[in-house]
Amino acid sequence: MSIFARPADAGAPPPPGSAAAPTPPTPPPGANGRGSSSTSPTARSVWRSGRLIVLLGVLVVLIAVIGVLLGPGRGESRPLDPDDTSLAGSRALAEILRDRGVTIERVESTQAAEEKAAAGDKLLVITNLAWYDEHRLARIPGDRLVVGPLAFMETVAPGLRTEPGDNRARSREPECGLPAAAAAGSVHIGGQAMRGPAGTVGCFPVEDGHLLVRFQGDGGVTTVVGDGSFMTNQRLAEDGNAALAINLFQTGKSVLWLTAPAHPPAVDLPGEGGKSIYDLMPESIRWAIYMAIIAVAVAAFWRGRRLGPVVTEKLPVVVRAAETVEGRGRLYRARRARGRAAASLRAGTIDRLAPRLGLGSNAGQHEVVAAIAARTGQDAHQVGTALYGPPPPDDAGLVALAGYLDLIERQLSEL
Repeated sequence: MSIFARPADAGAPPPPGSAAAPTPPTPPPGANGRGSSSTSPTARSVWRSGRLIVLLGVLVVLIAVIGVLLGPGRGESRPLDPDDTSLAGSRALAEILRDRGVTIERVESTQAAEEKAAAGDKLLVITNLAWYDEHRLARIPGDRLVVGPLAFMETVAPGLRTEPGDNRARSREPECGLPAAAAAGSVHIGGQAMRGPAGTVGCFPVEDGHLLVRFQGDGGVTTVVGDGSFMTNQRLAEDGNAALAINLFQTGKSVLWLTAPAHPPAVDLPGEGGKSIYDLMPESIRWAIYMAIIAVAVAAFWRGRRLGPVVTEKLPVVVRAAETVEGRGRLYRARRARGRAAASLRAGTIDRLAPRLGLGSNAGQHEVVAAIAARTGQDAHQVGTALYGPPPPDDAGLVALAGYLDLIERQLSEL
């Protein structure tokens, strides 16, 4: 007899008289055997469904970055600068004046303004005083146009008095006899209110003075406007802005336009050698900031991860909404809480009817009653009693109240 025996066929029936081996039960669906299955999407399914959107987003960002890096750099806007093409600049006005034969010389220093003004009779236009000596500018002879709001307007326009406060820029009528303003008509102007010496002509009146004044100074005619927004590229085409600006500049004289310098000179800064605060920082601070950003990102990823896949579980019991309502009604009836039941019916009716009547959630009792009575034709007193009256004394009264409230709602829904 061989020591190697062929195993019995697994599919053969057991021999008679032997007990059949018990068949292990089939586990229910789900990994945990309790009827739960994971519905959390896998990384592959998320990538397949959203890869097109991700690629489009990366492409858009890449194009934007390339456009910013390769596009021409634009400096900061210089308000009322004749060479600035931004919305706050005045390049459009300068080009119009040049087309009309007006010579415009842009100056960026007090000394240049003094030298050019001494060469002939010119109109000095002052739009910025942050970089210049206002006392030296006040001594320059000739006509001048001062465009506010500026910190030292009273210094460069001797005899001018400014009033505190600021008037909102909007379209205003000149209401004066100054030809330059009367011919322009309405202008978008605001700024500080001003008063001048005796003989001053004021236009665009406000409560405390005028927004444009012209008077005879010691060295020539001085014109001051409280706001120069009507001269900018953004506002020049509105109302009579262009007409007023041209009339103020076109006096038959060359224009010296004093504005903020395109490249402001360096100023004395705290520290050695005029170094800025960024120059004084140690070089390692940049790497410290980078490491802090990485640490925050890692901490957010660590604390924001899920504890496990999201699973759906079968509810132990399903309760229909109608059963909940019926159960609450039985509790009200068992405790004879007619007042609370009536208050619940009334509050629900008012909440549903208020939007249909065009009323807000905070509408008062009289507004609601009057609106319902006017729309349905019901008696106002009866409607008020149903919505805001005392609680019903018995179950029959509660049923009648519910029926009447339902009637009102049906009437309004059919209108």
